[in-house]
Amino acid sequence: MIAIGDPVPDIALPATGGQSLSPADFKGRWLVLYFYPRDATPGCTQEGQDFRDHYPAFQALNCEILGVSRDSVKKHENFKAKHGFPFELLADEEEKLCQAFDVIKEKNMYGRKVMGIERSTFLIDPEGMLRHEWRKVKVKGHAQAVLEQLKALQ
Repeated sequence: MIAIGDPVPDIALPATGGQSLSPADFKGRWLVLYFYPRDATPGCTQEGQDFRDHYPAFQALNCEILGVSRDSVKKHENFKAKHGFPFELLADEEEKLCQAFDVIKEKNMYGRKVMGIERSTFLIDPEGMLRHEWRKVKVKGHAQAVLEQLKALQ
């Protein structure tokens, strides 16, 4: 598992916009990597909208945002277009990046135990080192909290 101060793994994944992206593609810039359970669910939609609404403030601080879930690129493209997300979404269908950041956890869905993504966000510095993490994220106020932490670290 990656710890604060560790370099993040260079794992490339298919992304929206017909590209393949990895955290290493953003060296020289700050990066917010947020993991969410599924496209088009209420909490995930709100989280994406909050990051969208704060995007200009992140950009002003030389920071890019990437969303990651296990959904396909096709689902991501629809989700991104519907909500006007200005950042890319990564399709981690094989859970490579999810496993590296240890975000796959047992969850209780309607009384059934299932393995899924625990909503988590990671702040990566321009050298590719993990600087801050949020696990078991509650959506309300989260994007603002990430922005405040980014300001504090700069």
